Amino acid sequence: MKATLYRADLRYPHLQLYTASSGRVPGLDTLYLLLEDKNFNGLGEVRINMAYLNGYSAELVLSDAIRALQQLDLSQPASTILLNLPQRLTDFLAPTRMLLDIALHDLIARQEGISVAQLAGADNSETVSYHTNQTLFWTPMAQMLQQATAYVDRGFTQLKLRVGVASFEEDEARLSALRRRFGHEISLSADANGQWQPEAARSHLISLAKFEMSYLEQPVSDANAHYYPALAEASPVPLMLDESMSSEADLERILRLNGKIMAHLKLVKMGGIAPTMAAARRLTAAGVPFMIGQMNEGGAATAAALHVARACQPAYAELYGADGLGNDPVHGLSYHQGLLSSPPGAGLGIHFTPSRTEFIQEFEQ
Repeated sequence: MKATLYRADLRYPHLQLYTASSGRVPGLDTLYLLLEDKNFNGLGEVRINMAYLNGYSAELVLSDAIRALQQLDLSQPASTILLNLPQRLTDFLAPTRMLLDIALHDLIARQEGISVAQLAGADNSETVSYHTNQTLFWTPMAQMLQQATAYVDRGFTQLKLRVGVASFEEDEARLSALRRRFGHEISLSADANGQWQPEAARSHLISLAKFEMSYLEQPVSDANAHYYPALAEASPVPLMLDESMSSEADLERILRLNGKIMAHLKLVKMGGIAPTMAAARRLTAAGVPFMIGQMNEGGAATAAALHVARACQPAYAELYGADGLGNDPVHGLSYHQGLLSSPPGAGLGIHFTPSRTEFIQEFEQ
């Protein structure tokens, strides 16, 4: 098997990424892994400029991925490599594990002539699709409302507002403006990215009850996660954890809360499709609602999250990452009437154009 790493800087021509935790994000520094085994290919993707989420620099993730590929025995069948991946990559970063896991799932599914969703346990379906929300990043009020209107006009009915950048009064004004414009035509939620202080979070949550929100994501930081049981008891708004749902220990903590707080599962935090599916099965068995989501990512990583959502049927999905990218080397996904879909076919149902990326390194055994 041959493995090749590529890199690209993906850009949104008409969208500025800006949250309370990330600040302004000019582009998506993206790493691709192409696996080639005889007549079949598999593609993995991970965004590597996400230090505001995981503390890892882009160059650290890149060097970690190269080190992992140097150590793997690529002469083994893809199914064997995937089966042994958790043990072989115990000491490697979650983004590295995600990159390899997605590429192996895509390759194996293509070899078997099924979709990655089916490989992950979904029933047979020609088209893989799922409803997704859209996020409203921090922009001036008028621009935010213009973006929201554009999303609703395209059929998106689940909107998530990024809050915590300015004052709480400003956040309330924006939520009020959204409710005035769309009424209950939309499902409204918000994400504070851990910016509120524990003392203020309780009163903020009580004040937000009037907006009848679907959920409020990560009101306080992970360092203050011990406040969540009390906040869940007091909050009239359902709570969801993102930054505080990044490990097996976090999963155990959420399970102990007996469904009082939802979980936001992301492949880049869990380490790929297999561990995300395992966490989703445990949450489902315990009756804990969850969301399958992603960071802003390109087509391959977005497709992987889509196939996971199709397989585990979460209460919510956040799959907007590839929407509107101007130079994505991955093609095949489509957004329509609030749905993300991949075309019929094996694997992730996507196509990759390496010539639109930068070659990094090749590995072969």
